[in-house]
Order: sequence, then structure tokens, then C-alpha cells
Amino acid sequence: MDIGGSATDPGDDGSGGRGDESEGDGEGGGGAEDGGTGPATTPQCIPSPTEFCRGNYEVVGLPDVTIDDLASFVPARPSLVGEPDGVGIVGMATNVVAAASAQDIAGRLFEYDVTVRFTPAGYRFSYGDGTTRATDTGGATWAQLGQADFTATPTSHAYGERGTYTVGVTVLYSAAVDFGTGRWRPVAGFVEATTSGYDVRIVEVRTALVDKTCLENPRGPGC
Repeated sequence: MDIGGSATDPGDDGSGGRGDESEGDGEGGGGAEDGGTGPATTPQCIPSPTEFCRGNYEVVGLPDVTIDDLASFVPARPSLVGEPDGVGIVGMATNVVAAASAQDIAGRLFEYDVTVRFTPAGYRFSYGDGTTRATDTGGATWAQLGQADFTATPTSHAYGERGTYTVGVTVLYSAAVDFGTGRWRPVAGFVEATTSGYDVRIVEVRTALVDKTCLENPRGPGC
């Protein structure tokens, strides 16, 4: 960028001289060098990336966001299934699988249009018998893992007594906010979403020699 300009010295007669003022006879006018009252000089303002020429301005930044500020943004609850479906055997692994995914939710925050992104960061399983487990995965089926049925998995549980137990899972979502700039700002802490109410009936399995099947004798051993 080219910047140009010109200036005219006071008293210049156009011929290159300064007239009487240049002789310093005390009658007309000393300049800045002899203490006279010459015209004031205003410094030239050249703006830079970090400085502005004009005053009376205020730089307003985006507000800080806490996890409590996101109370109106609710991520979806995870899905929860188990295998065998709804049943299990005392002392053997009952596999539980939860599923959750990242999601973007648009809304208003501090009078700004924002998008909040929730990403699964951890899972907390409650197996209904007082046992809990924290994992970084929602689990997978035995077929997906290439494992035999009733083998232990990162999210399975072996019950010690027969009965019906209610299983639940809580997903911990990490959060980030975009104020429309395309830049995600992480928010400290987690938002939780819980799914519960998956009932598992745990039974005992005993081996016995019988002369009739349970269909033939519903009151027989193990029926």
C-alpha cells in the first residue's frame, strides 16, 4: 500500500526561501527551535494489527461457558440391551450393551445462536444388585466380539443369586460450544444421560437325569 502527502511551511513565499522568518530578527516569528509559537504538530497515526488510531472503543470477547450453562441442552439417552435377551444364569456372564453417539444441538446461549456438541466420553453401568462398573465403552455383543456365549466382556456381569434385576446405564458426555465461528470451544465437565428399566431374570441351571422332558412333565426337576 502506498501512502503519500505534502506539507507547506508557514511563511513560504513559493521561491524556496522563508522570508523574514528565516532571518531570526526577533520580530516575526521564531519557529519551534527558538521557542516561538509555531503551529502544533499532530503525530501521524499508522494502524497496526494490535493498535487502533481511534479511542472510545471496547473489545468484547465471547463469554466463558460452564457445564451448568448447558442445562437447557439435553443429549439423547443411550439405548440398552442385553444377552441372552432378558435372562441370565447364576454365576455366568450376562452381557449388557449400551449405545450412544455424538450429537449437535442448536439453540440460544447468552443471547447468541450457538451449537453444542456432545460426545460420549464414558459409561457407568448399574446392574441392579448393588454392583456398578465404569467403562470407556458401551460394549458389544458376543458375536461382534467373536466370543462364545456366556463369556465375560468389558460390560458383562455375573450375578450371584437368582432373581430379577433392573439394569441401567449412564453416559457421560463431554461438551463443546460453537458460537458460529466454526471453532469449537471445549467446556470443562460432563453432561449425563441415563437409561434404566432393562430387567434381567437370573435363573439357576442344574443338571439332572430325568425320564421325561419338561413338556411331558412340567413339574419335573429343573422345569
